[in-house]
Amino acid sequence: MSAKAGEIDVRGKLKHDEPMSKHTSMRVGGPAEIYFVPADIEDLQHFLRELDRDVPLYWFGVGTNLIVREGGLPGVVIAPMKMLRDLEREDHLVVRAGAGVPCTQLARHCIRWGIGPAEWFAGIPGTVGGALAMNAGAHGGETWEQVESVKTIDRSGEIHVRKPDEYAIGYRNVKGPEGEWFIEATFHFEDGATASTETLNAMLERRKRTQPLGLPSCGSVFRNPEGDHAARLIEASGLKGYKIGGAEVSEKHANFIINRGEAVASDVIALIEHVHDTVLRKHGVDLVREVKIVGEDRR
Repeated sequence: MSAKAGEIDVRGKLKHDEPMSKHTSMRVGGPAEIYFVPADIEDLQHFLRELDRDVPLYWFGVGTNLIVREGGLPGVVIAPMKMLRDLEREDHLVVRAGAGVPCTQLARHCIRWGIGPAEWFAGIPGTVGGALAMNAGAHGGETWEQVESVKTIDRSGEIHVRKPDEYAIGYRNVKGPEGEWFIEATFHFEDGATASTETLNAMLERRKRTQPLGLPSCGSVFRNPEGDHAARLIEASGLKGYKIGGAEVSEKHANFIINRGEAVASDVIALIEHVHDTVLRKHGVDLVREVKIVGEDRR
């Protein structure tokens, strides 16, 4: 017999009415009805097996490309990334990485092992799980180019091993079996990678110079349209520095929206819509949003 989230005995942490503004990089968002941080994979499996199937479920990474509306998220938010941190070299060219491994950490280890190409992973601000979910990329590389297999977990707590051909993979877009979430990936790299720690550090320094890393943001807001850059179109529309409430189009990188400290989710969403509509009107380009917007409007 299934149970409500608050009735399940777990070894991890179950928090009620947890503000998502504490967990997203934009620092906005209403509360999660239940916020679950599992102790380990067995704890997670037990929770999923016991949970009532009618309870809404949301899988949460590190919130680098996420905006939660002010009404929050009903049901359960599962935040497992702290436990999914295994990173090991399984074979000469094969690396196994948990979904919670920061992409920068994956890049540094591959350089140390002399395999690649992997240094471009340092350009992704999130984790392996988030990179898998959206086929994240940077500096000409894309996540799924190196994927040999993935492990997922479904709503019943069952673990599956999947191959790339079980997914439809595109630019910043991945579609696979419904109701499954990534928990691990196995990557196959090439021998004799020429990248170095100096190359990686230069990439990180460039990112620091060109992106507003010192302020809360949600990363790149829009995908780059074919043959162009969203940032160029936004800047050409005269939108750098444009504000709605506490949300502002970054002067440093036009495809970033920053929180000046007092922004709420509705400010950010309104600004995203304004940028989209202005670029469409001035340039005829229908920008596709990269950031995800979830949750309910404030009641």
